[in-house]
Amino acid sequence: MGRLNYQHLYYFWIVAKHGSITRASERLRLSQPTISSQLSAFEKSIGSQLFDKDGRRLTLTEAGRQVFSYAEQIFRLGEELSASLDDRDAANRLRLNVGVVNSLPKLVVYQLVKPAFGLDEPIRMMCYEDKRERLLAELALHGIDLVLSDAPASSASGSRVYNHLIRQSTISVFGSKATAARHRRNFPLSLHNAPFLLPTTNIEIRRSLDEWFEDRKIRPEIVAEVEDSALLKTFAEDGMGLVVAPTIVRETIERQYSLEFVGEISDVVEQFYAITTQRKVRSTAIAAILAMQGGLADAPEPDDTIIVVAQPDAI
Repeated sequence: MGRLNYQHLYYFWIVAKHGSITRASERLRLSQPTISSQLSAFEKSIGSQLFDKDGRRLTLTEAGRQVFSYAEQIFRLGEELSASLDDRDAANRLRLNVGVVNSLPKLVVYQLVKPAFGLDEPIRMMCYEDKRERLLAELALHGIDLVLSDAPASSASGSRVYNHLIRQSTISVFGSKATAARHRRNFPLSLHNAPFLLPTTNIEIRRSLDEWFEDRKIRPEIVAEVEDSALLKTFAEDGMGLVVAPTIVRETIERQYSLEFVGEISDVVEQFYAITTQRKVRSTAIAAILAMQGGLADAPEPDDTIIVVAQPDAI
């Protein structure tokens, strides 16, 4: 067949959705003979019959179902594009889709994206939370614009990405007023046998913290292991145990969760990355986030290491 006639495809899609030429003509505001002739021309151009008649109703043939499946994707995407453009024109806002790795502390996420809201051009940010692997897959397909993570993308991600180290922080220990008072003196030795609420072992900072405990022969009493950082702080607020969090959000934690500072673990540093598919970022919003560059006085320059992985059929 020659070049696909998308106008004919659109008429076919509307007819298939509504099940009859009569309803499609009302939807399209075209006469029934016009739609019938367009359908006939489309069937002739692709060399397949797309409908069978079932009384007054049309049913799709096997070829019709195949064409409809593609048409559904094509025109749904078109509708999404139109809605997106209309939305941007109406609100005059730049859309930014951000993937957030679910292990990333939510208080830190706000600190990381905050620079994007300080631009002259207003933005509309959409944040999606998921596991790192799924977000990187969406990044490769351009479903999102960047991924915020507590660890860089590795060669196992199976795509071409750039890691930008944009912030880092030591971690500190916090607790309710009574719990903090019991363990503040003689810190960090006071943490031995202290009740702790810790992140689960699949989270990056947990591994570093376990090594730090081991090196100093500190044996905390693990009361609970929770993946969600906000839930950990809620438990700690009720006096169930101590928690760790990035020092850069100390003031927010003390204010929002009524927790008190116990001590800083300067040997354990948590790093935060923005992962993109471009080395030279064109988006002003992403550029503002990448420009943050470090959270410690001795923070290194951002790591724009590229990870390039050959696809299976290229190995």
